[in-house]
Amino acid sequence: MEWTAGIDDAGRGPIIGPLVIGGVALPRDRVKDLVRMGVKDSKLLTSNTRVQVAERIRGLVSRIGLREIQPDQIDDVVLHGRKLRKLNFLEARVMAEVINELEPPEVYVDASDVNEKRFGEDVRSFLKDDLKTITIISEHHADRNYPQVSAASVIAKVHRDQVINQLHAEYGDFGSGYITDPKTMSFLRAYRQSHDSYPPIVRLSWKTAREIENELAQIRFRS
Repeated sequence: MEWTAGIDDAGRGPIIGPLVIGGVALPRDRVKDLVRMGVKDSKLLTSNTRVQVAERIRGLVSRIGLREIQPDQIDDVVLHGRKLRKLNFLEARVMAEVINELEPPEVYVDASDVNEKRFGEDVRSFLKDDLKTITIISEHHADRNYPQVSAASVIAKVHRDQVINQLHAEYGDFGSGYITDPKTMSFLRAYRQSHDSYPPIVRLSWKTAREIENELAQIRFRS
């Protein structure tokens, strides 16, 4: 039986919450079943549809891998990593962890780096020895072009949404966690005004966090 796998991320851009890496492995002859089930890039599906599709995916694929990259891990590499060895490199390492768990002979990866080939080789560098020679197809928009990567994107996105809902229960409704969301921005400003620091769910290395710090410092100075 020939196996294939797909790997993708969810939550790379927001200022709140983890970056999630998802992976699926399945027999190659079942990939067409993913298409029949309506599997698409998670960004093209509504929230409710994603949950439904994720359940179908779990019933079809043979293996699933998930990893959460927490804000402090992201901050560490963004603030202290070497050039070209920052978030892309961290993501490549964690994708490799998922591949090591799934153990496929080939894997399709949604490339985060502008250089697709380099990203694929970064992923390969972290694979365990007996997987170093597997086929890695690292491409931009792989989540749109390969059903196994689309499935991985759905699994990753649904998991991240569940995490965000848990964080809402703990910290209050901060919205989506993206800086384009007014609710997220209001939460960040209000929380920082009433606390000595941001909560651990915030990515401090994002420029927006520093800009809010500067805004509040100026307000305190004027008052």
